[in-house]
Amino acid sequence: MPIEKLARELDVTPQTIRRDINQLCEENILRRYHGGAALGDSSEDDDFQSQKAKLQIEKAHIADLVAANIPDNASLFMSIGTTIEAVAMALVKSHKNLRVITNNIHVAAIMSGRSDCTVIITSGVVRPVDGGVTGVATVDFINQFKVDYAVLSASGVEQDGSLLDFDYKEVSVMRAMMQNARLRYLAFDHSKFGRNALVRMGDITEFDSVFTDSVPDEAMCNRLEAAGVEWFVAERDTDDE
Repeated sequence: MPIEKLARELDVTPQTIRRDINQLCEENILRRYHGGAALGDSSEDDDFQSQKAKLQIEKAHIADLVAANIPDNASLFMSIGTTIEAVAMALVKSHKNLRVITNNIHVAAIMSGRSDCTVIITSGVVRPVDGGVTGVATVDFINQFKVDYAVLSASGVEQDGSLLDFDYKEVSVMRAMMQNARLRYLAFDHSKFGRNALVRMGDITEFDSVFTDSVPDEAMCNRLEAAGVEWFVAERDTDDE
């Protein structure tokens, strides 16, 4: 998307967009073209595959902790991301009679492995790299439901509690899930702390519970306590360090 159009849609200055693009290009997340930047097919695929292989043990521990806090017979939204796919694996091993609405075709495939699990996949456009489904139709679809839990992740978590993602279309989907769930769960591994991304998803205090593998610092603890947010820390094996 051209810089000027992106600036209008996000209601920020073109200078802000250019600064963020420069950083993302330095991190090899974007490739630049005249007037804008985009994810290249090969670099996008490489990034997803590397994220899928990264910190698998940590993500499995986090997923087990999330699953332990979801009862049988629950209804839930599940979003895009390798950590959410790990949660799906944990749920399918231990839970019964779940009703899952997801915009992640990998989660749908995992959860449909149980005959007693009802899986609904959203409408929208499928991203070929990570199996994510996004778009206006996806948001409209999500808004038809009210579920017990929204299980989401984030690409980056800043010190002030801001949650970040790389795709504004995916953020719109996650916001819809948050608005239509009775309880909101956020799951991410420690590598997301301080990771920069372009689009603001919201604030960590908008969630009821946070599941990760790292103890928050004092300032974050105070913010979470004031907002009534529970922080669950999964065990980290010494071999994972």
